[in-house]
Amino acid sequence: MTWNGAELDLDAYLSRIEYDGEIAADVETLRALQRAHVAAIPFENLEVALGREVPLDLKSVQAKLVGRRRGGYCYEQNSLFAAALERIGFTVAARGARNRASGRGVRPVTHAALVVTVDGQPWLADTGFGALGILEPMPLRDGVEVRQGAWTYGIALEDEGIHVLRTLGEEGWADLYAFAPQTLFPGDFTVMNHYSSSHPQSKFVGQVVVQRPGPEVRRTLVRSELTVSRADGTNEHRTVSAGELAEVLEGVFGIELDAADSAALVRMHSAGE
Repeated sequence: MTWNGAELDLDAYLSRIEYDGEIAADVETLRALQRAHVAAIPFENLEVALGREVPLDLKSVQAKLVGRRRGGYCYEQNSLFAAALERIGFTVAARGARNRASGRGVRPVTHAALVVTVDGQPWLADTGFGALGILEPMPLRDGVEVRQGAWTYGIALEDEGIHVLRTLGEEGWADLYAFAPQTLFPGDFTVMNHYSSSHPQSKFVGQVVVQRPGPEVRRTLVRSELTVSRADGTNEHRTVSAGELAEVLEGVFGIELDAADSAALVRMHSAGE
């Protein structure tokens, strides 16, 4: 099995995301699982921010995101989600995407997303794009538009079979990321993870990045700035002090830290203030 789904403790995973619905390899289950996963497991780069290695083997990912009730970034999130889907019986393939949400210019392929095929229809599934990410899977078809909570997403098709995930905002459609039809494998995640977790140009190195999407509100913490964003384009900003960092991580993002990790992050946070 590509994603080692047979090694996953499915019951523990379902408990972690608080899912108690039907389990079948169908669209209804796929939608419900991603919705529950995104709501329960936050996007975070805290290991990278602290200069630590980010292992992607399923045992390590499951221990962190499920056992320790932590979050992770795209490689961790979608590796775990792919293993769960594979265990249930879905056909899952990975894609490597170029982030277009960060401005103009061609960026390297650093985001990992999933394509899940159900009854011959491909669906874009992604639990790891952070606050801007989709809450549920989308049909991977040119021209598709879906409403998810207060947010509207679309799929566009470009030359060479490039699919683009887009979102509709106050100023019209904006691209989020683009990906080719090439299938990626766990080894490709390892290479991408090495860049994202260690290269000096990676946005995850040297700063805290924590995000949580939601049907009405998106929350992000970058360094010490906490932002709450709404679909009408309004944003609220405030500065998080070192003394309240652990409280914000747990209360706002649901990230439970042990004493050692909390102290290490406070020291890092204090140094950046």
